[in-house]
Amino acid sequence: MTAMMLLVPADPLRPTRPDPHFAPEAAAAREAGHRVALVDHDALTRGHADRAVAKAPADEDAVYRGWMLRSEHYAAFADALARRGALLRTTADQYRGAHELPGWYDDFTGLTPESAWTEGFDRAAFDRARERLHAGPAVLRDYTKSMKHHWHEAAYIPDIADADAGWEVARRFTELRDDDATGGFVLRRFERFTSTEVRTWWVDGACALVGPHPDTPNDVPDAPDLTAIGPLVRHLRFVTVDLVRREDGAWRVVELGDGQVSDRPSTTAADTMIAIL
Repeated sequence: MTAMMLLVPADPLRPTRPDPHFAPEAAAAREAGHRVALVDHDALTRGHADRAVAKAPADEDAVYRGWMLRSEHYAAFADALARRGALLRTTADQYRGAHELPGWYDDFTGLTPESAWTEGFDRAAFDRARERLHAGPAVLRDYTKSMKHHWHEAAYIPDIADADAGWEVARRFTELRDDDATGGFVLRRFERFTSTEVRTWWVDGACALVGPHPDTPNDVPDAPDLTAIGPLVRHLRFVTVDLVRREDGAWRVVELGDGQVSDRPSTTAADTMIAIL
């Protein structure tokens, strides 16, 4: 076994302890003989990266398991750790490439719904992206996240050709995402799916784990065909790929994510997550 340093967010109320959401993984890492260090997630998101990592010791193989970070905050995080002699296994470029849809979409063309996106959240840019998809139903999100739990008001657009109705969904999306809105609008052509999502975990281009999505942790998913995925993620250190079966039987990629900030389903044991790393 190669030892690593696992970095997890500190509990905001008890900063000497791991955040409760990540405490099981921290405990599993220690049990397996790995070093665990705490970082201040709030400080990271406020632009105080050096303060956030003030308690992190030097280590050449550090892995973060924590809350989502903007790409620019992750880059500052990596730089602050490097100044302390700690190196994140996933580089800032690798993180952005997995975390933001424009970073991975071109590689997955043909395996994922057709998409168009904007830089920023203004109406004119939205209309240009909308026109690239011409007509038909679409799903709205930003570079990193959708509002699928607000499906009819902030995610689903019945006909992208209807400019005013589409913009009303976009306006509500930005209202709900508020300061968390990232990058710009992403319009994804709607496809009808017939299965629950499958979350697959990849380390250095090899699939290390196949299981349920965190939204449906008790559903046992069908085993997807992963033949085409490995070559597309081999340049990324640790990622998740979420797949779902379309009504014609084809497996479709609905999301790629950096594995460090991808949630672990409650039915996947913490020591399993540590083992694949």
